[in-house]
Amino acid sequence: MAASTAGALGPATDERPPAGAIARFGRQLVDVPEIGIILAVLVAFGIFTAINPLVASVSELQNLGVDLAGFGILAIGESLTIITGGIDLSPGSLTAFFCVVSAWLITTAHIPVLLTFLITILIGAAWGLWHGLLITRLGIAPFVVTLVTFIFAAGADEAIAPNPIPFTSPIFLDIAGSTVAKVPIATIILIVVAVIAWFFLERTYIGRQLYAVGGNREAARLAGIPTNRRIILAYVVSASCAAIVGIIVASHLTSGTADSVSGWELIAIASAVIGGVSLIGGQGRIIGVVAGAALLVVLRDGLVAVNVNAYYQSMVVGLVLLFAIVVDRLRVRRLERSGGHVGRPHPLDTVLHGAGVGLTRPVAGSGTGEAPPTGPASQAGS
Repeated sequence: MAASTAGALGPATDERPPAGAIARFGRQLVDVPEIGIILAVLVAFGIFTAINPLVASVSELQNLGVDLAGFGILAIGESLTIITGGIDLSPGSLTAFFCVVSAWLITTAHIPVLLTFLITILIGAAWGLWHGLLITRLGIAPFVVTLVTFIFAAGADEAIAPNPIPFTSPIFLDIAGSTVAKVPIATIILIVVAVIAWFFLERTYIGRQLYAVGGNREAARLAGIPTNRRIILAYVVSASCAAIVGIIVASHLTSGTADSVSGWELIAIASAVIGGVSLIGGQGRIIGVVAGAALLVVLRDGLVAVNVNAYYQSMVVGLVLLFAIVVDRLRVRRLERSGGHVGRPHPLDTVLHGAGVGLTRPVAGSGTGEAPPTGPASQAGS
């Protein structure tokens, strides 16, 4: 009798859906900001395609991919500075500057194209290093340092190229003009940069330290993290990304043009914030950043495709950014009330656990904690 009862109950138990697991999965999806952004991209694209079917044509999708490459790579670099608790206002001006520099190097200086790419990116890295040193060694606010570069670079590119500098290098032109399996090379570059950035932030110890620095810089220092080096690294990556985008823009325009971009630093910041990077630092993921950039590109290109005035396009981007900031603040408040961190442990806890350090993490902004660790853990990630 018992056996028959057990047999009867067995199949019923197997067929019963795991309601608890489904509910937990649903809550996790709700708490992950990238899901909402990705859905918004799909909905916006569907609406524009319904109004104008040419939006989904191969040529338009390829143009969208090139635009996304520029915005996405710039936003990835920007996101690293915001994650560390700073900000970079210079990517837009630097992009135009490097657009001109790359064209000048290959046309006027007659430097081989591949060496031109390398030199341009190295100049970008050096500029980012300069930002980081001014911020960490002299204590100048990131806003001020990068604002100076924003103004300086806007004049420097005009000084180098009062007129556009054309070039005819096939390799240079192929970056934005050629495809691989119908995917623009510029988009492939974005994918490579995004994968590298994702792996660095999510799977490396130094990447986790960037989150820790942005979450609580003093606590991260007490944990033995070289906070200044990590901040410098973020600005080096940001300026290097601007150099890469400058090359892509030059290829797209087939010349080095001083006024090639305008307001892209705001697009980069907006993409990062829309994608879930918190302006207070310590939070954000690359998939969200790319999704945020994709949303802005779809909105911009879609509004153009349906013949909406350019002024209204800027208004739409501004409203989307405002919405993202409000959502970010509400999400931070909810986390503060619950005392948790959505979808992941606190970055500093992860770093301390990986280093084997028994350090009490102070409350954000308190700047208190136990004495700095000694031994191997205090040198981790140097």
